[in-house]
Order: sequence, then structure tokens, then C-alpha cells
Amino acid sequence: MTFTSIDYEKFRALRVTHIATRLEELIADEVNDTLTPEQLFLTAVDDALEQRRAHKVEKLIRQAGFPILHATFAEIDYREGRGITPVRMRRYAAHDWRGDPMNLLIISPTAGGKTYLACALGIAACHNGHAVTYARMDDLARRLVIARGDGIAHQKLLNELSQTDVLILDDFLTVGIDSDAASDLFAVLANREHRLPTMIASQTGPAHWVTELPDPVAADSIVNRLANHARTIKPRPDRHAPTPPRPRPRRRHLLGVTVSGPVSDGRAATNNTEHRYQLRRLALPTCATR
Repeated sequence: MTFTSIDYEKFRALRVTHIATRLEELIADEVNDTLTPEQLFLTAVDDALEQRRAHKVEKLIRQAGFPILHATFAEIDYREGRGITPVRMRRYAAHDWRGDPMNLLIISPTAGGKTYLACALGIAACHNGHAVTYARMDDLARRLVIARGDGIAHQKLLNELSQTDVLILDDFLTVGIDSDAASDLFAVLANREHRLPTMIASQTGPAHWVTELPDPVAADSIVNRLANHARTIKPRPDRHAPTPPRPRPRRRHLLGVTVSGPVSDGRAATNNTEHRYQLRRLALPTCATR
């Protein structure tokens, strides 16, 4: 059985082209000769729905703006001492962010894997059909400053941040923001409170955020909306990570000077008291007298 171009026009009008295409492929495959027409049709419907879901997830991930598109829970380091477990991460991966709009704080020092973990959580949310927006706080502050010159664009950006299913703010207040950006942040968080979750990744916690925001009153409101009833993940850096090796001392001859110590760029550090420099005299040829 082969569908004609007229048939496909009808399928497009009904928006079932993917089903028709898959059904034709199933009918042409001899492996499916024992299946009834009903079974073939239902299989085509299931395959078309899965293809449509995969395309939707791909679009959600692309639009989210993740810096690490391959982040997965399978690649997270769960060794003892890291402060995170696979069971807990699987719960967050399957979480219904619309049904339970809890905030999530990822607090960790440098090299704790905050960004990777935030991306893995966001990508898992996309696989569950949630629209996610990822932004670094300093980049978002700059975007708000630029958009502020156009009232319509500024309001549109605020609406997008307020309505996205999951908002991820990375490097939160690593760099201070001005009062206008803080005012916009307050508006977004106020609109999201009790409705939609916000995920924060930061090197510091709520106590530090209050001191970094310019307006003390707005600072209390912003931090309260983020931290109250929020769950916290505190991944610690890998204690077993190898320490970068120190450069080995090398001896190099520069214009008759023997230099002992590490030389990283081919030039001697003349003012470094930790290195020893030993001069050796050039062996000058002796002239024979006649």
C-alpha cells in the first residue's frame, strides 16, 4: 500500500502526516505482515507521538540557552564526600515543577560543579515538557539594562522571565548589580512567587546576597522570596581530584647564562628571588702567537 500525493494533502490538512508516513513504513516492512491493521495504525500513532515529543524536547533545550547541552545525571560525580546522591538527583529529575513550584538553591564554592548540575536539572525538566530559561546573573543584568531603553522590549523580557516554567539564574550575585537591575529582579521574583520555581546557582548563600544588593529593603524581599521554603543542594568539590603537577626545574642556556628553575615562557625571571642563576664564563678561544 502506498499513499498518493492527494492522500498526503489530506493528511496535512488533518495534521497527521507523521502518522501516515510511519504507517506506510510499517506496512512496507515484511516483519509486520502478521500485524492487524489496527495494530499497525496504533503503532504508527505511538511512533508519531514519540517523534513529536522528541522534537519538542529538542526545541525546549535549544531555546533554554544552556551552556552545557550534554549535561546528564549519569555523568555527575557521586563519590562519598560530594554531598549529592543519585537517589536525590533522580527525584529532582522527575519533579513536577508546575505542580510543586519549589525554589532550589545550589550553593557551592568554585569547582563544585554548580553550572553542570543546574544544566542537568534544567535539561531533565525539558524532557518532562517544562519550558526552561537559563541565564547568568551578570548577563541578565546587562540584558535588562539594554532593554530598559525600549519600554516594550523591557516589559517583554520581564514577562518572559516571569512566565517561564523554570527560571535558572547561575552565578547569582557573584558580581554586584545596580538598583535598576535589582528592581527588575524583585518584579520577576514577585510574579513567580508561589506559582513557578526559580533555581539559583551561587558560590554564596542568602546571608551574603542581602549585603550585595544595593537597597536593603528590596534585598530582604528578594532573598525571602528565594530562600523561604526552598530546598538546598550543597555539592562539594571533589577531594580526590588530582592536583595539577608543578613544572619540573629545567636548565636552559641563555646567552651564556645557565638558569636553574622552571622556565614557562622561554624568558628568565630576573627578579624572582626563588630562582638561582649561575653564570658561567664563556670559553673564549685562545689566539696562538707567532
